[in-house]
Amino acid sequence: MELNLTGVTDDDLIKDSDEASFMADVVDASQHTPVIVDFWAPWCGPCKTLGPQLEEAVKAAKGAVKMVKVNADEAQMIMGQLQIQSLPTVYAFFKGQPIDGFQGAVPPSEIKDFIDRVIKASGGEAPDDGLDAAIDAAEEMLGEGAAEDAAQTFAAVLGEDPNNAKAYGGQVRALIAMGELDQAEALLNGAPIEISKAPELEAAHAQLQLARQAADAGPVADLTAAVEAAPDDLQARFDLAQALYANADAQGAVDHLLELFRRDREWNDGAAKTQLFTIFDALKPEDPAVLNGRRKLSSLIFA
Repeated sequence: MELNLTGVTDDDLIKDSDEASFMADVVDASQHTPVIVDFWAPWCGPCKTLGPQLEEAVKAAKGAVKMVKVNADEAQMIMGQLQIQSLPTVYAFFKGQPIDGFQGAVPPSEIKDFIDRVIKASGGEAPDDGLDAAIDAAEEMLGEGAAEDAAQTFAAVLGEDPNNAKAYGGQVRALIAMGELDQAEALLNGAPIEISKAPELEAAHAQLQLARQAADAGPVADLTAAVEAAPDDLQARFDLAQALYANADAQGAVDHLLELFRRDREWNDGAAKTQLFTIFDALKPEDPAVLNGRRKLSSLIFA
């Protein structure tokens, strides 16, 4: 699908519609470019959050999709035809037919995925602004220990897209790797509300918690000896798990926390389980320590 984006304005991309103009604004207009239809109402609280986020995502697509806003209270016939029973409801039309949709408020990341999916389904291509490639490069730098270079790259991405959760979380993790824990915490606390609950920021927060614990972690050798001498010393085992994680042995930390949980799941208000979830949140979901740890913890819980 070829699109002429020259001179495209926000007014061209986003407009209000009603039952009288729905055919022209949606059905006819979607013959060449997919049209996202946002069914909302003045009394709908989630609509007030979703609508602006949807508009930003449509603008970011730079003409690959258009958006039409329909006040559901004034479009009961269309609501009936589409069998819409709750708000907000979003439909994507292409060539006059609905091709995708969702109900309820969703995170910005899911909105972007929805927009990208609609563009692809209609034969188009989402604009490549190079930000994903830059984030991938920054992650590689961070993995190789070049935290300062990674931080600069993440910052550059945020300069282009301040609400990019991947770059925001990456910037926090880069600061943690540089030992700038207070700065990392300040950055987390100042995160835009739109992405404050994003998984990338939750993971960065968990890493910050663990980094602060690491500063107080004792020597691994001493703690290992203490646990071997007194296996029932649960505080020593917990401290050893912290020290192991601080020394990049996540699997060892998880193993000792699982053993602690097995011995006394209620110890210190369930500290072992809480610490395990913090580690799981900080690591990548596909990390073997996470996959095996979650499986073993479930087995212990339901044993």
